[in-house]
Amino acid sequence: MTDTIKLTESDPKEVLKDQLILIASNAFANYGIKTVTMDEIAASAGISKRTLYQLFKDKEALLRECILKGQEKMRDFVAEVLSQTDNVLEVILRCYKYTIQQYHITDKRFFEDIQKYPRVYDLFLKGQRKDSTDTINFFTSGVKQGLFRPDVNFEIVNILVREQFNFLLHSNLYLKFPFLEVYESIMFTYLRGISTPKGIDKLEKFIEEYRIEQKNRSVIK
Repeated sequence: MTDTIKLTESDPKEVLKDQLILIASNAFANYGIKTVTMDEIAASAGISKRTLYQLFKDKEALLRECILKGQEKMRDFVAEVLSQTDNVLEVILRCYKYTIQQYHITDKRFFEDIQKYPRVYDLFLKGQRKDSTDTINFFTSGVKQGLFRPDVNFEIVNILVREQFNFLLHSNLYLKFPFLEVYESIMFTYLRGISTPKGIDKLEKFIEEYRIEQKNRSVIK
């Protein structure tokens, strides 16, 4: 682990918890859950393991808080986007972009390891199902805005996309292609298929800008 956010034992409890959740979330995403120890998290924060266990009884409890925090951040992001635009496709694309960015920094081992914690994994899946319901509502609104085709059963399509994603998580496809590249292929193909000509025009402009942004980011690295 390389993340270091130095805390002190005298910091307020909520400050300690929030920063530890941040440290753990980054570590779990970068290295997977299994390889990250509570000792390493405490050391990265500059606190004793005893203090860490006073705040989180075990790794599963800490992981659960990490998932909840991630879901909260996603809700806040969606609320922010909705406050800026009523264009449904723009909302969906910005949310997908946010998700893609999260997957870009998340090692595949995280998705493998989380399944070993059934209660936390169930919480993770409930979040996905809630996101799916919200997405279907957005698509329905997009039909009214002339962005998506009216002859599409979005519930069926959304299930198929989710199953493709689950297949990606459980397959060895990542050995041949980068995880992020496969995810992008799934999502962009999906959106092209359900969009009207008006929607496709906006989608292609988004993808073009996204590719330029990704290329520039690679050059900077």
